[in-house]
Amino acid sequence: METLKKEMKQCLEDNILRYWIDKVTDNEHGGYYGRIDGHDQVHPEAEKGAILNGRILWAFSAAYRVLKKQEYFDAATRAKDYILDHFIDKEYGGVYWSLDCEGKPLDTKKQTYAIGFVIYGLSEYARATGDKSSLDAAIKLYHDIEAHAFDEVYGGYVEALTREWNPIADMRLSDKDENGAKTMNTHLHVIEPYTNLYRVWPSKELRESIHRLLDVFTDKLYNKETHHLDLFFDNEWHGRRNIESYGHDIEATWLLWETALVLGEDDVKTKLGPIVVDLAKAADEGLQPDGSMIYEHWKDTGKTDRQRQWWVLCENVIGHANLYQYFHDTPALKVAKDCWTFIDKHLVDHVNGEWHWAVDDNGKINLEDDKAGFWKCPYHNSRMCLEIIERQF
Repeated sequence: METLKKEMKQCLEDNILRYWIDKVTDNEHGGYYGRIDGHDQVHPEAEKGAILNGRILWAFSAAYRVLKKQEYFDAATRAKDYILDHFIDKEYGGVYWSLDCEGKPLDTKKQTYAIGFVIYGLSEYARATGDKSSLDAAIKLYHDIEAHAFDEVYGGYVEALTREWNPIADMRLSDKDENGAKTMNTHLHVIEPYTNLYRVWPSKELRESIHRLLDVFTDKLYNKETHHLDLFFDNEWHGRRNIESYGHDIEATWLLWETALVLGEDDVKTKLGPIVVDLAKAADEGLQPDGSMIYEHWKDTGKTDRQRQWWVLCENVIGHANLYQYFHDTPALKVAKDCWTFIDKHLVDHVNGEWHWAVDDNGKINLEDDKAGFWKCPYHNSRMCLEIIERQF
């Protein structure tokens, strides 16, 4: 394991974080550029997304917390200041979905997923530094979500609202998604920041919110027949249950277990343990002999997306490392190591830095999607490295 930890640390520092400091820092308008394409061309005119900036803040804050290097503190502080100065809606609360390249509001809708990631970043900065302003801002955003996005009738959280927190017709995170009022992905990335916030603000009300979220996963999102997580729903939790997303399944196994560990309640662990194991087995339907994991399968059409996307492979590594560490699954460690070998060979750009978006079945690199951008952030890959570095195997 020490060799693996050493390789992860080198990748984190020399390949990932170095890239974001050297190539993505926007010295003209502040913060970080909104996009670098798959050919490593900077697009300084690109819009700046809340998700990207929240994830940058999380990555550098976590790196500083673990490695204690000044340059990571500086990068994290740059991200924190930019978010507090530009992304926070000081009139209505929440965060803007996107800004123009100069930092002015562009798309002002309130997407619950995006607010969650800003909470994730701010709470990690507070965890790493003890900074009160970032903690206060994270708590305020938590209250914004609870006040406006929580469904008191049917439970869970609505996807999106207008700037003024009114209903909005198009609630999709991206063009790839169905227009569902509630989604698995958003709930996964609300329980994730709520869990992190609980580490630094262990309040009773937050604990209750986390328990409600766990109930959503066990009672609404987890399909007891297929053992996958279902993805898209209406307000009353009716959904087509037509997509199996292997990356989200394996990501959820360790994030839900992390929540159980942070809460420290034995009954939660007892309830979640069997679900984590069965969900991991379902995710492994996408596992390939080389340790990589394909993206998604549509049950209604029979179509399978066999891309090996960067984020899916990161979650595959962490999820299987988690199975090895906490569930005594010895073969899972080999899966994690084999997947890391695949990543290092096919996805890590050892020449220019950072990782490519994906490779196909034949190992062809996807250069059409971003190296850094609205969805391509130093989050999944830096988190994978930090998870392996921190875990006590």
